[in-house]
Amino acid sequence: MATIRQRGAKWQVQVRRSGARPLSKSFLRRKDAEAWARDMEVRADRSDLPADTSVLKTLRLSDLIERYRNDVTPQKRGARVEDAVLARMLRDPICKTPLSQLGVPEFAGYRDRKLIEVAPTTLKRQLNPIQHMFEVAKRDWAIPIRDNPVKSLRFVATPRLRTRRLYPGELDRLIKATRKCRTPLIASIIRFALATGMRRGEIASMRWHDVDVKRRRLTIPRTKNGHARTIPLSNAAIWTLPKRSKPDNLVFTMTGNAIHLAFGRAVHRAKIDGLRFHDLRHEAISRFFEQGLTIPEVAMISGHRDATMLLRYAHARSDSVLRKLDAIPA
Repeated sequence: MATIRQRGAKWQVQVRRSGARPLSKSFLRRKDAEAWARDMEVRADRSDLPADTSVLKTLRLSDLIERYRNDVTPQKRGARVEDAVLARMLRDPICKTPLSQLGVPEFAGYRDRKLIEVAPTTLKRQLNPIQHMFEVAKRDWAIPIRDNPVKSLRFVATPRLRTRRLYPGELDRLIKATRKCRTPLIASIIRFALATGMRRGEIASMRWHDVDVKRRRLTIPRTKNGHARTIPLSNAAIWTLPKRSKPDNLVFTMTGNAIHLAFGRAVHRAKIDGLRFHDLRHEAISRFFEQGLTIPEVAMISGHRDATMLLRYAHARSDSVLRKLDAIPA
């Protein structure tokens, strides 16, 4: 309800509504004051009054991060990694800043400090949950945040597209090096990755009830992009599978981290430079194209839903291209 009173030569209007901060304004003429009061009352009926932002003075960035970390992060597939990222950010001085004083300049300062330690693409990925946190705070927690400061943050980053493929002889050296590993399964996992183009996490979470050996296909119930997919298993892929056990058991009894560590040790023993496990996915997809598979066929195996992203994984060998060029009649 609006209250209008005369103060000296001016008319002062005050509008109060539950759940919103009081609004007041002064006018030289009473008619203008009454018109403004009616407008504010209409807006109040539509719940369109400016929110009470005084709460932003009592909340710090750390309060939002802790709430998001407890309520939202555990529901995500990458909860463990995200929790570690948020825990690390909580140690930064920016988290002591009240939300009323937090904006793009403060996050720009944080960005510039962190870019000394990590690459722009890494920092942008680490700030993704913070950007989502502000959206959740506005939408679900009714915290009167006007703008998302991370959404407006700019990064100057040159995409670092990896084109690493296996050089001649490297696979043999790598498999030979796995014989000295404590886990002999790593050799089969390497061959299986090359035969299927699957991600490390997908291989680690495979269960026998998802494998149909008779029909030679594998169902991946949940992938990185959230969509299930069924991929065909070549004879080479079937050959690498270990001895079958109970339906609910894992096919390869190694965690994603164990695969990462074992692969790294094998690469080191083989004296191979610059090779990561994910490069096997690049190698596999490139081989699929070299074997004549079409983009839809490769996408069915790899799980890519965007042809542009798929082609980023395909890297033709120059010698292979030359052989095809030489075959063209003069």
